[in-house]
Parts: sequence; structure tokens; C-alpha cells
Amino acid sequence: MNQIVYFDRYLQTTCTEQVYGDSYLRWTYGTFAGWLALAAVVKRVWFSRWYGWRMDRPASRQKIAPFIQQYGLDAEEFARRPEEFANFNEFFYRQLKPEARPIDPDPSSIVFSADGRHLCIPDLSRNDGLFVKGEMFDLATLLRDADLADQFAGGSLVLSRLCPVDYHRYHFPVAGYAGPSRLINGPLYSVNPIALCQNINILATNKRALTILETESLGRVLLLEIGATCVGSICQTYAENSNVVKGDEKGYFRFGGSSTITIFEPGRVKFDDDLLENSEQKRELYARIGDHMGTIV
Repeated sequence: MNQIVYFDRYLQTTCTEQVYGDSYLRWTYGTFAGWLALAAVVKRVWFSRWYGWRMDRPASRQKIAPFIQQYGLDAEEFARRPEEFANFNEFFYRQLKPEARPIDPDPSSIVFSADGRHLCIPDLSRNDGLFVKGEMFDLATLLRDADLADQFAGGSLVLSRLCPVDYHRYHFPVAGYAGPSRLINGPLYSVNPIALCQNINILATNKRALTILETESLGRVLLLEIGATCVGSICQTYAENSNVVKGDEKGYFRFGGSSTITIFEPGRVKFDDDLLENSEQKRELYARIGDHMGTIV
């Protein structure tokens, strides 16, 4: 993969992703020496914990201003001023002002749960892969629950990929009753397309968390947060076993790129046309949390 191209919903044009750590990623996943380093060090949980520890040090504050400038972030959206963050990690999982991410008010709408680049599969029983034609992970492996996998085998799925430059808090796409979060341990490979195009099963085997959301209009909805290289941790902030409103914060990722996966029961959702059209082309759609993703059928 030479470049990562996605479609920006707001600019209505294709864009080339400016990849954080691009040369490192291409060396790690594209060379023999890189694969050796990956197997020995990079995928290990301790490596990501070590890097997360570095991002917690006061000295890491020096990275904040250059990062904002290099990636063109809008500091006016931040709930705190850049100089108020004690370290880079605090900046990384920053909160935004409520008006920066309004939640679509239509009661029949489902919203994106995170800022990021999104792909959908309308019917998991007839899918043709996410990033690569014909390449798809196993649902039972992802969920580590054979009964759930059977229930959602003909359902629909949205993969939301968060880059290091994105807002790294994730939210509930619909209202419902949120059960406990179940941690499923695994390694921490990168979830960048450079890595996923070589091994889509990374999504199904990386460290992840699973929550079942019980809803009135959609039945059960499965919410998964997928860890990745240099993600210090997946942090849940919602109250388990409680009612939640569409758009409520569910949690955040500490430093690193990461992903969320949302899975719906069969026949429950009609995805937006731009999400469907770009997904058919194996091209991600950039959209932000709270914006319309689909309609309840």
C-alpha cells in the first residue's frame, strides 16, 4: 500500500492520510527485519505500556504544540487550553467542548461513535472483506463467544479507525441499557491499513473490550474497542449496567491509533449512502462522532 486514501464527508473529496510514524510503520510491516522486531518487541503489551509511560512524563508536554501545528488541529474545540495539559497523554485523550460535536437529534438516526475513518459491511453473511477483497476476520474469534457470533452472523458492522491525530474518546451510537465491559486480552499490533492489508485478523485478535447495549428499537448492539500498538489502555468512563443516551461518552483510548467496531442484528440498520458507496470501494469515509451514520429500520 503506497498511500492511504479516504473520502472526507465534509470536504466532499478524496484525501491522502498524513500517517503519524509512517516510515516506522512501513519498515515494521514491510521488511523482514521489521517483522522480527514486531514479533519480539512491538506487539508485546509491555512495549505499549512503556511508550504510554513516556507519554505520561512531564517532558512530553513539549510535543503538544508541534503536534497541533503539524496536523492542523483546531485548539478552539478543546475543553482545555493546550498549555493546561500536564503531559502528552492528557492532551491525546482530551475532551472537547459539547458544541464541537453536536449529536444528530433525529430519533430514528444512528450516529458515528468516534471521530475517524469508517467502513461498513451491510450483511456479514455476504461480506467481501474490509480493506482487501475477500479478506475478513472470523466473528467468533473477534467476540470469543460462539452464541453471540451465531446471533450476529447475518448482521451489519461498522469499523471506525482512529488515527493518533483524532479525538480519542468514543461514544454511544444509540440509546439503550449498557451492560458491563468484558476485556479480551491479546497482542497489540497496529490497526493502520498498512498492517491490516497484510493481516485483517489483527482486528479479531488484538486486545479488545466488548459491551452489549440493549436497545428498544435495534435489539442488541455490540460495541467493541480495539487496542493497538502504543495504546496505553482502553479506559471506560460510562457507568456499567445503566441507561445511556445517544452520544453519551463511553470511554477513551490513551496514546496511539486504535479502532472501534459496532455490530448490529440482521435487518436493523440502513447505512448512509456515502458510507455504503465508499465501503464498496474499500475506501474509508471520514466523519465525526455524533453525525448521522444510518437509520433504524
